[in-house]
Amino acid sequence: MRAVFDWLDHRTGFRDLRHHLFDEPLPPGTGWAFTLGSLLLFGLTLQVLTGTLLALFYAPTPDHAWDSVRYITNDVRGGFLLRGLHHWGASLVVVTAVLHLARVVLFGSYKAPREMNWVVGLVLLHVILAFGLTGYLLPWDQRAYWATVVTINISKLTPLAGEFVADLLRGGSDIGALTLTRWYAVHVLVLPPTLFGLTALHLYLMRRHGISGPITPRSGLSETFFPYQAARDLTVAIVVGAALAILAWQGAPALEPPADPSASGYIPRPEWYFLGLFQLLKYFPGRLEVVGAIVIPGAVMTVLCLLPWIDRARSRGLQERRWLLTGLAAGIAALCTLTVMGAMDTPAQADGEWNVREQAGLALMSDTTCTSCHRATAMSAPIDPLRVSQPRDWLVGHLQDPQMIAPGLRVAPPSNQYDHEAILAALARGRSGSIPELGLDDGAVAVLFNRNCLRCHVMGPVGGAEGPALTTIGATLTEASLVRQITTPLGVKPDGAMPAFAGKLTADEIARLASWLATRR
Repeated sequence: MRAVFDWLDHRTGFRDLRHHLFDEPLPPGTGWAFTLGSLLLFGLTLQVLTGTLLALFYAPTPDHAWDSVRYITNDVRGGFLLRGLHHWGASLVVVTAVLHLARVVLFGSYKAPREMNWVVGLVLLHVILAFGLTGYLLPWDQRAYWATVVTINISKLTPLAGEFVADLLRGGSDIGALTLTRWYAVHVLVLPPTLFGLTALHLYLMRRHGISGPITPRSGLSETFFPYQAARDLTVAIVVGAALAILAWQGAPALEPPADPSASGYIPRPEWYFLGLFQLLKYFPGRLEVVGAIVIPGAVMTVLCLLPWIDRARSRGLQERRWLLTGLAAGIAALCTLTVMGAMDTPAQADGEWNVREQAGLALMSDTTCTSCHRATAMSAPIDPLRVSQPRDWLVGHLQDPQMIAPGLRVAPPSNQYDHEAILAALARGRSGSIPELGLDDGAVAVLFNRNCLRCHVMGPVGGAEGPALTTIGATLTEASLVRQITTPLGVKPDGAMPAFAGKLTADEIARLASWLATRR
């Protein structure tokens, strides 16, 4: 066996490589605080592996991205675990990177001759955050889409080049196929080699200058990386890896409905590690937004980058750097406070709440319009919103012309007979969650949507703005008043623009609609 190893070593030099990797001399006192760098390397490796496996099933187009993520989560063996590992692994990498940088500052490890390694580490932090930002859009659900809208709007604040940067990120005038393609390309083609190159440079500089060791140099003999420090690194990686596996078993965040550019009432929420910036922007409205988006973060990063030259202390001792460390502690406290405040400031519309249009779509699918064909004893099975997998384009075509799949059996309904968008919204929401108990009266829904009431009136986040809002109309108008308003609106308000619906709606339809609206308070 020794002869075989000698033969391999003669041709590959693996013994020199092993010596370089495991026999690195470490200063006396190097301990658990210095495992963060290896833990970060473990997290980055995990992200590369899980991301590569996810890419094997992912389709980076608006028509298929959402469905491919749903397929990974629900149908690929172990897909939910894989997606969970990638999701929680991203949080691990961000947390570990920040803790590693904080440890470097606390120990003064950025001081000469390690200034360049500190700068490379800051650039690596930005690359890690860029991974999180570009990966956020890839599921192409509501949360991803509208958070990206906010990100691109923030990019417009870039001095002198705001519109250029926004156009570069969008790939066009609107967020669409080119946007997703560009962000996916950056996520899998641009950032990984950048990460590999910076990590290699970081490790090279670290080995060139050595580990700084404890703040106060200790006497004694130095030890090699293997076996003691290697055992510490391995222990931390195993413990954290087990914790990640437990979190991943619970799964990644639920996939929201597919991206809908028309759902302007959606309240976006960024990933937790951007919540601090998200919260900071709230304190700088209007023209001052550039201060929270660019000026303050830019100033902080500039100070951090210049830290090795700002710190003029003669040693790494805590007392000599107490003002600098106090500032660091204040900055971390501010960041944590903003993040917690951003997390507590939950949007008014819960992520899992079905809006009025989606609930209306469920009601319309129970109407004879759909059940004449989709029922147990008819030509097609009943509609199950949780299992409809056809893409949006196919569904639109079917709703507009049922003959596309049943020639001669069903004529196309008039275009104004029912609300296609309500049904599409219900199918999209149903594919990503559970079906709620309807809070709407089916008869009222048929009137509210089929007669296009929401072209002029708004109900929750859905509708137009020409007429009075119906969301809480019952707080100001009684059922009888609503009947008069619907039947003869000019008799109530002679200068109003609402047409009379007497004769267009039956007395029963008007009564059911007024009765339901009267409960909206």
